[in-house]
This record gives sequence, C-alpha cells and structure tokens, in this order.
Amino acid sequence: MELVAAAKLRRAEARIEALRPYAERMRELMIGTARATPSRGFPLLEERENASSVAIVPLTGDRGLAGGFNAQIIRRALGLEREARETGQDVRWAVIGKKGRSTLRFRRLEVEQAWVDFTDRPEYSDAAAIARKLAELFTERVVDRVVIVYNRYESALTQRVVVEDVLPIPRHALEEDEEKSAHEIALEGDFIYEPEPDIILDRLLPTYLETTMYRALLESAASEHGARMTAMRNASKNAGELIDRLTLEMNRARQAEITQEILEVVAGADALEG
Repeated sequence: MELVAAAKLRRAEARIEALRPYAERMRELMIGTARATPSRGFPLLEERENASSVAIVPLTGDRGLAGGFNAQIIRRALGLEREARETGQDVRWAVIGKKGRSTLRFRRLEVEQAWVDFTDRPEYSDAAAIARKLAELFTERVVDRVVIVYNRYESALTQRVVVEDVLPIPRHALEEDEEKSAHEIALEGDFIYEPEPDIILDRLLPTYLETTMYRALLESAASEHGARMTAMRNASKNAGELIDRLTLEMNRARQAEITQEILEVVAGADALEG
C-alpha cells in the first residue's frame, strides 16, 4: 500500500503542477475583464449582510488507512458547525468522500448532497458537477455562504487543513496583486471585448468556481496519498519492531524452558545417584 500510494502521489503532484499555469491565467483573465466591467452585479459575487445560513463542504477520502487525514477534516468541519450555530446561522452539509458521508450520517446530520467514488483521482467533470450544485444552492438563496474544508498538500509528511470561502467568490480574486506596478499593469494592454466584458465575466465566474474546486480536489487527493504513504510506512516500521520484540520474547521463553528441562534432568540424575 505504501508503494502504491507513492506512485499515485507522484501522479497527483504532476496534476497539481499542470493546473497551476491554467489557474493563474484564468485569474489574470478575470482581473482584466473585471477592470473593464463597471458593474459588479453578478449573482456569484453577491455578498449578503447578516448571512443566515452556510453550507460546509468537507473534502474527505473514500477509504481509510491514511492516518489522521479524514479525522482532522471532519473535526475542523464540526468545529465550523459549532461556530456557525453559536452565531445563529443554519448549517447545510454537502460532503465529498465516503468517510465524511458516513461520519455525518452516523452523527444523524442531514446531508444535502454527497459526492463519492472519485476522491483518489478526481477529474475536472467531478469539480464541475460540485461547483454547479454549490452555485445553485447559493443563487437560489438556500445558503448565503459556502465554505470548503480540505487538506492542502505541502509535502508527503505535511498536510495542512484549510478553510476556504468559495461563495460568494472573494473580491480579491478580481483584484490586481499588490506587488504589481502600474507600469506592469499598463503593459498588459487595453482590449476591445466582444461580446461585452460583463457578459464574458458572467461566463468566467462559474468557470473560476469550477477551477477552484478542481484545485482543492487535487490538493486533497495528493494529501490523501501522502498521508497514506506515511501511515503505511509507520505501520510497516511498527510491525517490524513488534516482530523483533516478540521474537526476542519467544527466544527468552524457549531458553528459559530449555534451562528448566536441563535443571530437571540434572536434579533427577542427582536423585538417582543419591
């Protein structure tokens, strides 16, 4: 299992690296289009005051044997639920992965939607389906905010739990990076848009949401493979240590038994001579 997880981890890392240029170019395109769009009245950007409901989306795995990978996600998601309920917000659950679904149902929590059987190798179509459902919940005002909880991949040994607001789409996604100078922005040029930039941006926002979900799925998949590889390596090491300890105890017991038998033979011989 460690070797299989290591092979899958390398492929997951390659997929993350391949996505980054696309995601960065997507954001640059959105920033440029937003700069040419005076209006901000898009449904996916609507920030609602006094949000009364929130959708929490934990990204877990379909299988266990991955150390604390699933447990720490569920623990953080349940912590978010407590915080939301303390502020009077209603909580809706949409979960990714069998482990999260089974845990929430065991706790008798109502699951709005569950997506399973792809967490170890997610495809863009999976992210698109999730994004469409979350956008539907938000635009139809079933929820006023959508939060995803997932493990961000840093290394095979380190996965960090991240809580990210995906809806409404954060304003900083449409803003220039602070380190970019005015000269660099000017070099990007001024474009004539066809169709109008607000129509283009309206189409780009759902795609940006899909890309965000796809990136989170890839990060979670890589984190799961890294956690499983580490857990299986530790299990193998612990099993080896256990075998060594039990072998030593068995040898000691056998030695003690042989010594006892020799003592009995000697004692018997002494009795016969006596």
